[in-house]
Amino acid sequence: MQRSILCAAALLVFAAPAHAQSEGENAPRRYRIAIGAQVVPSYPGADHNAVRPLLDFATARGDAQFKYEAADESPNISLYDRGGFEAGIAVGLQSARTRQRVGADLSKVGFSVEPGIFASYYLAPQIRAYGELRQGVSGHKGGVAMLALDYVQRDGDRWLLAIGPRVNLSDAKYRRAYFEVTQRDATAAGIPVYKVGDNVVHSAGLAATGTRQLTARWGLYGYLGYERLTGDAARSPVTQRLGSKNQFSGGLALSYTFGRGVR
Repeated sequence: MQRSILCAAALLVFAAPAHAQSEGENAPRRYRIAIGAQVVPSYPGADHNAVRPLLDFATARGDAQFKYEAADESPNISLYDRGGFEAGIAVGLQSARTRQRVGADLSKVGFSVEPGIFASYYLAPQIRAYGELRQGVSGHKGGVAMLALDYVQRDGDRWLLAIGPRVNLSDAKYRRAYFEVTQRDATAAGIPVYKVGDNVVHSAGLAATGTRQLTARWGLYGYLGYERLTGDAARSPVTQRLGSKNQFSGGLALSYTFGRGVR
């Protein structure tokens, strides 16, 4: 959920054509951009939140409605979109875990960039399944995945509300980075040594995304999310002594719609 302004903005610009719902090549195009703020966990397992920018971008042609995307999806570029199935490239971003943010002398986990793939499919007109598979190339350097199922209700572009469960999975390298406690960390932070096991599910929760048009051009965009750490992540002394199993997030942005198709 934590996004860098520059990376997200660049991805959204390049993704604009892929997110369009066409109504003929000559139909006028509309654009909707939302800019606001969100609060998210400072790092996985943190007991406090940090303020980050919240950005969203969508485009559509003619009278076609803007495509639904959940606020907790990673910035992505669609490469295939047909028959209710969509797939492409996604890039996740995760802020660094520092000693200052933890409040204890734990080993630092650097800023993580996680390129990968995503796919979504409408099981029914109002039910959308979504998944991401990403690999960290910096920071934790582990593998992560997110699975989601959303129930989507909308009245065109006037309003939209979507809600559904989330499951987050990770490999041992990711869990070791955030939740394992080495002898060095145990001595420095005053917590027990801890080794992670093979519980690939590290959290589960619920997320909701909503939009509401106030006028033809101005609107609101927001989301709420909750995750509960499980398995190795929940049992770790890093979580129990220095963090929290409960992870809350949420954001609100003001949106502006423009283009020749706006009436």
